Amino acid sequence: MSVYLFSLIGIGLAGRLARKENTLADFYLAGRGMGVFVLFLTLYATQYSGNTMIGFAGKAYRGGYQSLVMVIFMSSVIGGYLIYAPKLFRLAQKHGFITTGDFIQHRFKNNALTIIIVILSIIALGNYILTNLKAIGYIVVAATGGVVGFAQGIIILSLIMVIYETLGGMRSVAWTDVIQGVLLLIGVVLIFIVIQVEYGGLAASAEIIKNEKSDLLKFPNWFERRLWISTIGLAFFGISVYPHAIQRIYAAKDENTLKRSMQIMVFMPLVTTMFMMTVGWVGLAQFPDLDSRGSEQITILMLQDIGLRVPAMGIMIILFLSAAVAAIMSTVDSALLAISSMVTKDLYGHFKPNKKQSDLIKFGKIISWIIMALAVLLAIELPQTIWRLMEIKLELLCQISPSIFLGIHYKNLQSKSVLAGVIVGTFIALLIIFTPGLPAKPWGIHAGIWGLIANVSVLGMYQFRFQKN
Repeated sequence: MSVYLFSLIGIGLAGRLARKENTLADFYLAGRGMGVFVLFLTLYATQYSGNTMIGFAGKAYRGGYQSLVMVIFMSSVIGGYLIYAPKLFRLAQKHGFITTGDFIQHRFKNNALTIIIVILSIIALGNYILTNLKAIGYIVVAATGGVVGFAQGIIILSLIMVIYETLGGMRSVAWTDVIQGVLLLIGVVLIFIVIQVEYGGLAASAEIIKNEKSDLLKFPNWFERRLWISTIGLAFFGISVYPHAIQRIYAAKDENTLKRSMQIMVFMPLVTTMFMMTVGWVGLAQFPDLDSRGSEQITILMLQDIGLRVPAMGIMIILFLSAAVAAIMSTVDSALLAISSMVTKDLYGHFKPNKKQSDLIKFGKIISWIIMALAVLLAIELPQTIWRLMEIKLELLCQISPSIFLGIHYKNLQSKSVLAGVIVGTFIALLIIFTPGLPAKPWGIHAGIWGLIANVSVLGMYQFRFQKN
């Protein structure tokens, strides 16, 4: 694992040597030349992360079979991409977009709207980095038997990530994603097979759960059904507008390459999300009564148990842990690169329009180090579960989606309508999230979806007044 991790720095150096020009497009979009193979694997490795390997299994453990909705959750993301991605790609090629903020500014020509959307994106991506750094800390502790601590593991791997990211930018990140995506896919498939063989699969586990945790097998009530729909909406409107995914849309070699990569991505929830949910359900049968923190480590507990039962399977533990580390690193480095590009291009570059691109790239690299240092500190200190942190991130990103989904297709959409909607939607979502005593999901619906409903309602009212006048 150490050899693998430090080889990533070598890939970072290779990415730097492959640089064709010292421009923002080359550094942040790999020169807009990604083919199908690289684009698919970098999308896959970015979308499926520590949340998948650790957080999803923990969610399945706590929620039982009702957590099956997570498969639809991840499938809905591709539907979101296909609504806007092809047209956004064509616009990006024509106008040279680097960030999400570039599209917003080009489409609406409203500085306040652009800045608000960029700040929301940065906060959400910072949260995304936190969830994955927490997951990586758990994995390192398990991989080393506690020899390397939670905080030490986060610091060491964060250093490796920020080094290769600042060396080669998107090119290095995409090349490492190829390795990480392959490792992730192999690791998920193998752990699924091993668990089926060793523990008797879902059939045997269902009997145990039925006898000991029958409440986790019951049909969902209306509150839980609304929660299902809300969760799917959270993914459809939140994950599909990830700023680092949008940058990969920009980086595709051509539109056909983008569409073919998306077509392959359609099948990934079945062989990734579904497999990891199964790990959580089987873990529930084998290790009942874990608390919230313990459930986050159910995958690792099962691998350790398999290693004790079948010593020859020790290599499986190493492979899975490598895959999990790879999945997390591929997500963190992508989010870090996206934050760096937005701070540099949309914020700093907006107030320093005459700066050379080489100077902006240097500034962006410094930002990467600062953001990573803050994320490491918060990941070590914050007590929230990985899943809850992920929900908060998506609840903020949902407020961005109308500006992209509607902005792409509705020519008469006014910037003031979108701005009013974003402000109101974000306020409502944050009010629900942080008000003491208020349910996190009133009536079984996430705060972000309530915010989105308010967002679109206000947008619609403003737009109606504009058209009437």
